[in-house]
Amino acid sequence: MLKRFGRRLSANLKNKTNWLSFLAGLSLVLAYAPFSLWYLAIIIPALWLRLMAGQDTRNSAKQGFIFGLGWFTAGISWVHVSIDQFGGLPLAVSLLLMLLLCSYLALYPALSCYLSARFTRKRQFSPWLLPPFWLIAEYLRGVMLTGFPWLSLGYSQIDGPLSAFVPVIGETGITFVMLCLSIALLQLSRKKQIKRHLALLGAVALAGFALHQQTWVTPTGKSVKIALVQANIKQELKWLPEHEWPSMLKFLDLTRINYDADIIIWPESAVPAIETTAQDFLEVANQGAALNNSTIITGIINYNFEARTYFNSLIVLGKKHPDDEQGSYYYNSPNRYYKHHLLPIGEFVPFQEWLRPLAPLFNLPMSSFSRGGYVQPNLVAQGLDLLPLICFEIAFPHQLAANLTRDTDMILTVSNDAWFGDSHGPHQHLEIARMRALEFGRPVLRSTNNGITAIADHTGKITSRIPQFEEAVLRDEVKLQQGFTPYSQWGRYLQYLLPLLSLLIYFGFSKFSPQRQEKLAPPAA
Repeated sequence: MLKRFGRRLSANLKNKTNWLSFLAGLSLVLAYAPFSLWYLAIIIPALWLRLMAGQDTRNSAKQGFIFGLGWFTAGISWVHVSIDQFGGLPLAVSLLLMLLLCSYLALYPALSCYLSARFTRKRQFSPWLLPPFWLIAEYLRGVMLTGFPWLSLGYSQIDGPLSAFVPVIGETGITFVMLCLSIALLQLSRKKQIKRHLALLGAVALAGFALHQQTWVTPTGKSVKIALVQANIKQELKWLPEHEWPSMLKFLDLTRINYDADIIIWPESAVPAIETTAQDFLEVANQGAALNNSTIITGIINYNFEARTYFNSLIVLGKKHPDDEQGSYYYNSPNRYYKHHLLPIGEFVPFQEWLRPLAPLFNLPMSSFSRGGYVQPNLVAQGLDLLPLICFEIAFPHQLAANLTRDTDMILTVSNDAWFGDSHGPHQHLEIARMRALEFGRPVLRSTNNGITAIADHTGKITSRIPQFEEAVLRDEVKLQQGFTPYSQWGRYLQYLLPLLSLLIYFGFSKFSPQRQEKLAPPAA
């Protein structure tokens, strides 16, 4: 079966159109961090859409699949770093797994292209049907098999002029606008309906200019001193028993010289021990922070002995409120967060009875976690509310929206990107975090084991960062904001409203267009 798939793929790639589709998808990686050539995410789809003209349903799906294969092959190539270095598989097998993963993800653009041809009268690809069906396919990509909404087109615009739309329509809406702009450029290159498409470009430009003048949230006048600890512990050493105490003491040593900060953040699973077995260490950190009028938030693994379940968690040590006289931590304190969106293979193994015996990849340390609740209370530190997200949860804006409250002061995301080495994965991860800051109008604190540790303000601009692969502590004074962006209040409905409205408009215009009326008119007597 796999050989037949490989032969068919090889034959398809001999076709010039197929090659151009693949190269178009491949080059999209340049639109994202660390390259950040945002305009390519509009120009490249416009060029690719020229190849789609006149394609029937089958060929539309095929071109969508090949485009998606190139898009994800380059865009998430960083995943192979973890499979290759920590999966314990031969190179050929790890590359095959990457091919299968990228092929799976490519099914979603293939679906959107198929539907964009299927629902036309001539069963030929219609570019104006692509934006709504693309959003539908992207929604499915974000929920199927726990979801992997990475590399969505809108993330590329965090530093571009379209970022003005983000507080109103979010990354989802930006993706829709980008596709409309790509279609407008396509039609202008064909010299079709020039005035109409120039008007569209002008309307987007004017709306963007107006939105750039708008302020959605306002300063509270308060600020908080933050310290983010990046210990730069090698992934291959992290879970070795002999490195447990040296790792914990390293975090404690880096923290002691930064106790003048109000809140000190350690990254995901910074304490490489089960919470119940690390009580002595946690008590030292808890009382040390309290005595110095500070608070520590750290990642740690908890184990529920009664339910026999592991949780990837965040806990708060030291002062919960500024007037506390002692540390607020105790085991199973409610001031904690359990990760909800778990990473397949890394944090849970589907069909584990069959997969675990096959290779070390399916037996990575701590790969049997249970989910926390979708909605959980914000963490409280120094009387401030921090909305927590662990690792790739930052890519799920609707989860963030569900946990945003009137009291939320900051968004906190912790991660351990040491799995992905010196690849573009951590840069894309930071790009996603910046988009969440702009969407929700709150500063984002991003603490990682080996980078990229950074702080972004409420506009998504990075105010401070430290280099990757260095042992360092990032210090900054974060200004707090109040109020809500439009997206934070109703953005969750965009994934339904935008496709529905655009489809209604498309089919409404098709039904009442002059060409359609001429075909339906009775013959002259």
